Amino acid sequence: MAGLVQDCFSIGSTVVCTTCYNANIEGEVLAFDQQTKMLILKCPSASNSVKLNDVYIVNLAMCSDVQVKKEACIVPEQPLSLNLQRLSTRARNQVEQKRCQLSALAAGVSTEGQNLFMAIARTITQVTWSGPNIVVFKDVTITPPYKVDNVNGPSDRQLSYVKKIVEKHSDDQAGITKSTSADIAAN
Repeated sequence: MAGLVQDCFSIGSTVVCTTCYNANIEGEVLAFDQQTKMLILKCPSASNSVKLNDVYIVNLAMCSDVQVKKEACIVPEQPLSLNLQRLSTRARNQVEQKRCQLSALAAGVSTEGQNLFMAIARTITQVTWSGPNIVVFKDVTITPPYKVDNVNGPSDRQLSYVKKIVEKHSDDQAGITKSTSADIAAN
């Protein structure tokens, strides 16, 4: 590696790496692991979006040249510590949410039903599938085609609350459909 100037890269420095495929990757150093010689670079987005960045993990053992274009002058702040319990809970919730989606797919539930299920699950944790039916609070059932008229259960606050969610979801979907239709008509 002819151009490797140093054994360590400062976070925030600008580096250009020439890969073994003769591709140049230029970006800001986010991290560097000296033991594995792995460099993580933040580069401008290939989609030219100002709000987005591309992140490359570069194996320096596979680079023919590495140049430091601009050395970082300021020492970066220590990153905040991670709340591992919160991350674990979030991961567990995401896995459970994906399992619910898979059970909906296995039951052959329509996209409309899946979308309604996800809308309900955002505010109510006690939501499950029973075949193609959505069961909320263990006693409120929503049957296909998943409209307000298809919400059944004991007449109480839970039933009216679920009906409001279904109605709001239906209104939101109708608004999206109108917006999409208007966009198509304008083009």
